[in-house]
Amino acid sequence: MTVEIEQHRIQGAHFLPSPNCNARPEDEISLLVIHNISLPPGQFGGGHIAELFTNRLDPNGHPFFAEIEGLEVSAHLLIERDGRMTQFVPFDRRAWHAGRSCFREREACNDFSIGIELEGTDDCPYTDAQYECLIAVTQALLTTYPQLGPETITGHSDIAPGRKTDPGPAFDWARFLAALG
Repeated sequence: MTVEIEQHRIQGAHFLPSPNCNARPEDEISLLVIHNISLPPGQFGGGHIAELFTNRLDPNGHPFFAEIEGLEVSAHLLIERDGRMTQFVPFDRRAWHAGRSCFREREACNDFSIGIELEGTDDCPYTDAQYECLIAVTQALLTTYPQLGPETITGHSDIAPGRKTDPGPAFDWARFLAALG
């Protein structure tokens, strides 16, 4: 699988703009954060993640949705279980994915990071299609944004310890990083 990035967007990915983004304070992309998400928790499919990232999630659609009503979050990219990609925020803009966070003593990781969400949970193995897609996307990001490198790829749990646990123990870091070369 080959991925190309033009004008900060993945060519061929579905683009669904999120209002939950803004300008980066500096023109810097030097961190890649891997997340997981499922809505409702533990359930896949249904389009609810896209609804959340575009502020269209019906709070009456599930009891959990009422708990997160009004939450304004986004990610740059979502990779679904079958490997389909939806981009919500161009890479040169700040997506709201990391929250309170710190990487190498630098706070506010949204300012300088790209956030990729994998449809999944901490303890459910990710699919081969997701790994294939994530690897291809990451290789394209590493080529396009020279401040990124294998040493600047991390999990949400690593930049928000005690607050976040994703992508969780089900994510095969060794497989992912080895495939990057």
